[in-house]
Amino acid sequence: MNNAPFRVHHFVPRASAPMPLLGAVAATTNHIEVGIGVIDMRYENPLHLAEEAASLYHISGGRVALSVSRGAPEVADRGWEALGYKGEAPNGANVARAHLEAFMASVDGNGFATAAPLDRQYPNIFHPGSALPVFPMAPELRKHIFYGSGTHTSAEQAAKDGLNLMSSTLVSETTAETLGEIQADQISRYRAAWKEAGHDWTPRVSVSRSIFPIVDGADMQLFGMQA
Repeated sequence: MNNAPFRVHHFVPRASAPMPLLGAVAATTNHIEVGIGVIDMRYENPLHLAEEAASLYHISGGRVALSVSRGAPEVADRGWEALGYKGEAPNGANVARAHLEAFMASVDGNGFATAAPLDRQYPNIFHPGSALPVFPMAPELRKHIFYGSGTHTSAEQAAKDGLNLMSSTLVSETTAETLGEIQADQISRYRAAWKEAGHDWTPRVSVSRSIFPIVDGADMQLFGMQA
């Protein structure tokens, strides 16, 4: 299945709210896998994202490959704080980690709210005091979530977390080796960590490359001459 993920950046004139676009793509195609590379978890309400991701999964008939990560370098200074998400780490890593854990727990169907007494429920469908997950639910969605890794350490953590791997074009382990060789090492470390974690399914590995469509003279001037 072919996959062409969209990139997401905030506070710049490009896609920052991808779910409506992905829903439209999924509704008008039959075979392509819709996805994102990547969702910056510093900016996301994890439970709301889980609702949207599950909805997209059902709309697309399972043709989903969503990549999440701590996020790439950005133009805004601690931009995630403008959306109300505070954290101690200068790069927001602790915010992203907390959001990732809540997102994956939501995807797995864990409860995050408590059912109210029956006289305050509308409609009356849950036993009072029971744990409530977010809806819709998509039990297989976890197997469609990737982690966009820019380091060997984060790739190994993705394996421990039970996430597929997107090997990023942004890598911190810059050496005399080629990007392909560095990514191959990252993938090898990921697969070893996955095996050690003992997960009962086979993950996918994505090796990302950016594509700049050249459609007019301005695009050629900006991007084509670099090739």
